[in-house]
Amino acid sequence: MRTAIILTVILSSVLFDEHLRAEGIEDTFGALCSGNPGNTKRGCDRYGCGNYGASRNGYHNLGLDITCADGATVYAPFDIRLNAHVRPYGNGNKIDDGIQFTGQGLCVKLFYVKPDKIKGRVKKGERIGIMLPMQGVYPGITSHVHVEMCDRSDPTEYF
Repeated sequence: MRTAIILTVILSSVLFDEHLRAEGIEDTFGALCSGNPGNTKRGCDRYGCGNYGASRNGYHNLGLDITCADGATVYAPFDIRLNAHVRPYGNGNKIDDGIQFTGQGLCVKLFYVKPDKIKGRVKKGERIGIMLPMQGVYPGITSHVHVEMCDRSDPTEYF
């Protein structure tokens, strides 16, 4: 009986995953930045680590950092609807810019990106902005796009 329940749960999970794929919902983001087609995650540097939950001077990183060179093109990771302009710091520094979007049942914020526009629909792989100059604010940091889910859950599973 217990084995039958476990097999039912596994089969249901596989069928649901296949349903999502048939509906165009994938479990990974497409490339976010030119020069990083595999969405390589930021490791650790003198400013901290890029993984979700990493300690940051008294708080925790609530997103995942994806390596992206200053000035690189930033792409829509899937078909999205741009919703809002976001300011991660609210202080107007060189990298205090970003975009919020929805798609595939997700709500996502990208920080350190100068958006081309803040409203409308964009297809997967189309340009949505450029990476801002992180080195001008944090010299020596691994430049990156910060990916944060609107509900602040861990985005790592999508990469």
